[in-house]
Amino acid sequence: MFELPEDVQDIRNLARDFARSAVLPGATERDRSHAFPAELVGQLGEMGFMGLFVPEAYGGAGQSVLAYVTALEEISYADAGVGVIMSVNNSLAGWPILAFGTEEQKQRYLRPIAEGKKVGCYALTEPNAGSDAGAQQTRYRKSAEGYVLNGTKMWITNGPQAEICVTYANRDPALRHRGVSAFIVEKAFSGFSVGKVEEKMGIACSSTSELIYEELQVPAENLLHQEDRGFAVAMATLDGGRIGIAAQALGIAQRAFDLGVAHAKQRETFGKPISTNQAIQWMIADMGTRIEAARLLTWKAAALKDANKHEPLAVQQERCGRACSMAKLYASETANFCADKALQIHGGYGYSKEYEVERLYRDARITTLYEGTSEIQRLVISKSLIG
Repeated sequence: MFELPEDVQDIRNLARDFARSAVLPGATERDRSHAFPAELVGQLGEMGFMGLFVPEAYGGAGQSVLAYVTALEEISYADAGVGVIMSVNNSLAGWPILAFGTEEQKQRYLRPIAEGKKVGCYALTEPNAGSDAGAQQTRYRKSAEGYVLNGTKMWITNGPQAEICVTYANRDPALRHRGVSAFIVEKAFSGFSVGKVEEKMGIACSSTSELIYEELQVPAENLLHQEDRGFAVAMATLDGGRIGIAAQALGIAQRAFDLGVAHAKQRETFGKPISTNQAIQWMIADMGTRIEAARLLTWKAAALKDANKHEPLAVQQERCGRACSMAKLYASETANFCADKALQIHGGYGYSKEYEVERLYRDARITTLYEGTSEIQRLVISKSLIG
């Protein structure tokens, strides 16, 4: 597949126009102020971008996963912080409710997420449970009304703003993944609080924080899927999340490439543009080639998700999991490569906060870490290839 369907091109063009006109102009100021882009999130919701592949029956745009990744790349081209807010709402908060939720849960929680009226988050990571997601220490117990949760989550994207949190807890940490259940938690529930808000290296307008649960009261009807089957929800969700991060990384990489090429044509040394120097040309060639390869991997993963969306989840993971990890691995490392080379092309100017490539260099770094490190992706890929 080398040509996007016409309807996907329309979505991409709509996202590109909005990104260049509305998102890009304020990106530098948001990076400095760390201000959450609430107005932009609302506008993205009105355009259908906060629930692009969610069916219209639940407030979404009813588009394909392929349309989602092409739109997300364009938003991330302008501001990767805004892009990850969109990604979390679609992939990490919305999708598990769509895939595992009851009809009542979809109407009550998925609809406002997809419409952009409420921000969602994915509360899996803990101080001692990152790559080892089975090491959940947050505990739950049954109560007369439902469940009671106690524990601390950390590195939660959208944490301070999220009103709907897809949360994972273990009835007994000794059981590891076999005791994990998933819950839909509202910010308004008794016992919920936001802890430390992180000061991050990049994607500054996207807030990241701890979430603290102290005797958190969760109604019985807010159990997502089945008791002790929450780890399956978490792992299935990460496949789609990895496609989202691949698209975000692509946006960063493409922006870095465009800025690098423009500067190389404009900047002169020894009486000629630096773009005439072979050293610069080879940087640009490598950047462009890696971006094309990463984009095709991301499109393939998205197309596989679309082609298998009616299959059982186990079949989806078997057919799509490796492609999602490959896309995330290669696109994230491409983003870091391109941001580094674009900064190098800019020379000393690139090290100054007056130039956008400095922000891209910082924004790119997170893409090899969250939603599965590069090392975890290589582990997933190798296991799939070896069998």
